[in-house]
Amino acid sequence: MIHIAVDIGASSGRLVVGDIKNEKLEIKEIHRFANGFIKKDGMCFWDIEHLLNEILKGLEQAKNLGCEVCTLGIDTWATDYVLVDENGNRVQEVISYRDKRTEKTIEKVTAHLPQKTIYEKTGIQFLSFNTLYQLYEETPENLSKTKFIMTVPDYLGFCLTGIPVTEITNASATQLLNIHTGDFDEDLLALLGISRNQFPSLTYPGRNLGHLLRGRFPSFDLPITKVITVASHDTASAIAGSPGQGNNWAYVSSGTWSLIGIENEHPVITDLTRENNYTNEWGAFGTYRFLKNIMGMWIIQEVRRHLPKDFNFEQFVIEARKEKNGEQFIDFNEDRFLNPENMIEEIQQYCRETNQKVPQTAGELASCIFTSLAVMYAASIEQVEEMNGRAIEEIYIVGGGAQNDLINELTAQISGKTVYAGPFEATAIGNLLIQLIAEKEVKDLQAGRQLIRHSFNIKKYRPVNQKDAALLKKFKEIASRKETLKGMS
Repeated sequence: MIHIAVDIGASSGRLVVGDIKNEKLEIKEIHRFANGFIKKDGMCFWDIEHLLNEILKGLEQAKNLGCEVCTLGIDTWATDYVLVDENGNRVQEVISYRDKRTEKTIEKVTAHLPQKTIYEKTGIQFLSFNTLYQLYEETPENLSKTKFIMTVPDYLGFCLTGIPVTEITNASATQLLNIHTGDFDEDLLALLGISRNQFPSLTYPGRNLGHLLRGRFPSFDLPITKVITVASHDTASAIAGSPGQGNNWAYVSSGTWSLIGIENEHPVITDLTRENNYTNEWGAFGTYRFLKNIMGMWIIQEVRRHLPKDFNFEQFVIEARKEKNGEQFIDFNEDRFLNPENMIEEIQQYCRETNQKVPQTAGELASCIFTSLAVMYAASIEQVEEMNGRAIEEIYIVGGGAQNDLINELTAQISGKTVYAGPFEATAIGNLLIQLIAEKEVKDLQAGRQLIRHSFNIKKYRPVNQKDAALLKKFKEIASRKETLKGMS
């Protein structure tokens, strides 16, 4: 049977067909489309109807290519949600996590429940756009009209099948699931004024959701499609599609965001993990993704948008190699970089505030960004080792950002670890892998990762000399200086 992954990120989406041939997983992109939030009346929204329509176009394309019967899995970004009324209609537009309405909401919520209490309940990192804080800012009127609150991929699956569910890998990122009870936390729901039955029942990766209701979409010629609930959080699918083996590897899922961490069998919830803002998101097949969010390729995408001359990402690498590494370091985890009016100006202002050389050219900006990200990766790996009591020997960088040779080289050099880059389509591959396991074409996750290693080209980067501790030290000094400036303001 043919399997199709619907993989939608913040800037684009794609449908990827996968099948096992000659003991290798072969994939082919059959449809790609643009995505992005829309600014309207001072707020940021997603065009959810556009996404649904593009999924149907991709399925029609699969039918045109000879696919009569298939399975389908959907993954997207996390934290955003759709409010659905009793008639199955949306209550309002789907607000983007990059909207500014939640900039100060963590402080509002933690005035009722302390951060320590919330973290001990959920094990989830504090990000201003978590669903917990978005729902806190919802109007009581909208919530009173709401029968179901669904994450974006669950809503798309609902549109296709008519069946509402709450898939756990995406649900855990809401910061509303109690990691000890395995269900939504009653205290957090009470704080939001939401009842438990407003969230559909929980389901897990690899479960059958239902069949596509083709009669709902008479203008499309669609294949017979079984929809399978995959790891619908795109990071969860990316980690499932990472080819690491053993217990001494870490991952960097590199796309719009960079997600850095390890796969655990149990959550790690301590004062130290809370202070360093590490998360324990639920993963596929009983795993936990112990990780930290770092702003990723969004930074260079926004710089590109504001430059007078257009550069592609390969050109940015070429220009960055002409510059001296380490001229600036920037903590891109600050909220100021989430959605500034002008990313170039924000970077330059940060450098002025920290008494660093101000980058001006495309090469200087790219070098600043790539070096800072690599240093942040290395610093995070150090923290992961410390908090888990486990040495990391290999780092697997997967996703579109894994094509950036310069970041891969810098990460190997600064961390002192061996870096493997690829597969670039790890999210779609992980999505497909879960479908293959559900259909019993692959035994389990371990066998699936062996299949991935056998099927795709993975590039290896070794540190040239020993670990470059000087760059890490400089970054920590600048981060400390920034904290001192914050305390004085």
